[in-house]
Amino acid sequence: MPYTPNAGPYDSLTPDNAVVLLIDHQIGLMQLIDDMPPETAKSNVIGLARAAKTLGLPVILTTSRDWGPNGALLLELASLFADEEVIRRPGVINAYRWPAFREALETTGRKKVIIAGVTDATCLSFPSLDMVLDGYEVHAVIDASGAEAPGEIVRDAVVANLSRAGVHIKSWFGVVAELIADWRRDEAKGWPLAVGAVHDHLPSWGYLLDTDMAYGTGRMTPPEWFVAGASEPTGRTPAVGTAERGD
Repeated sequence: MPYTPNAGPYDSLTPDNAVVLLIDHQIGLMQLIDDMPPETAKSNVIGLARAAKTLGLPVILTTSRDWGPNGALLLELASLFADEEVIRRPGVINAYRWPAFREALETTGRKKVIIAGVTDATCLSFPSLDMVLDGYEVHAVIDASGAEAPGEIVRDAVVANLSRAGVHIKSWFGVVAELIADWRRDEAKGWPLAVGAVHDHLPSWGYLLDTDMAYGTGRMTPPEWFVAGASEPTGRTPAVGTAERGD
C-alpha cells in the first residue's frame, strides 16, 4: 500500500486552520513568573509570535489594565504586530469573557487555538477551560506561559487540570514544528522560519547552525536525490556519507 509523505490520521495544526492567542504578556506581569527565568519565557513567547507571523497565522493580542502596575505589552510584541489592534481589557481576568476578545476570535473562523498566557493559573487556564467547553480545540503553550510562585507546583497543577479538561499541552517549538510539518512544504517560509524565529529563540538550534560550516559559508548543497518541495524523493535515499556535496 503506497503512503503519502506527511499524511496521517492526526488532524494537525497548520497555518491555515489555527489561530494564536497571546494573553497579557506585559512588562509588569512578567515579574510574576517563577518556574523559569522571565527572560526565558519572554524569548519563548517572542519565538512563538515570530514563527506565527512568518507562517501567516492570525494572532490576537490582549492586555489587562495596561495603564497600571501590570505594565504595557512587551515592546517586542508591540513592534512585531504594530499594525494589529491590541485588545485592552479594563479588568476582566478571563480574556475569553471580554466581548471584544471573543468577537475577534470568532471572526477568524478557526477552531484550533494556540494559546499562551503570562500566568498559567489564570491568563492561560481560565480562557482555555471556557474555550474547550465552547467546542474549540485548545493547544496551551506551557513554556511561552509562566507559573506564579511556587512555580513548579503551580505549573504541574495547571498541566494536570488542563489535560483533564481536554487541553493539549505543547511547547512553543513543538507547535512550530507541527505547523511547518515538512521543511520542504513551503521553501519560501521554511528556511526563514529556521534561521529566524527558531535560530534566535531556541539556543540549541542556533548553536547547531552557527557552528556548522556548511550553513556559515552558504554552501548547503542538497544531495542529488533531494528535490525541493517534492512530495517524494526522486530515488532511494543513499546511506549517510555516500552523497557528494557540491559547491
